[in-house]
Amino acid sequence: MREMEFKMERQGLLKEGDRVTVTEGVLPSNYYYTIDPALAMSGNYPFRERMLAREGIVREILEKERGFYVIAEFDE
Repeated sequence: MREMEFKMERQGLLKEGDRVTVTEGVLPSNYYYTIDPALAMSGNYPFRERMLAREGIVREILEKERGFYVIAEFDE
């Protein structure tokens, strides 16, 4: 199991238990992931930490000082 954190700009876009699909984006030296359709975005991950799974489950929604965060679990 791999757990990843995504930033969600508005409350209520996702809920715990939702199945999500992610799209991979490529930067010159990193990958980033977006929960489709543009609901939340991950931070940058170096090439050696590339995620292979494209579907996961939302485990937790956190409200922090800087906004809402989605913790999702992926089978890897």
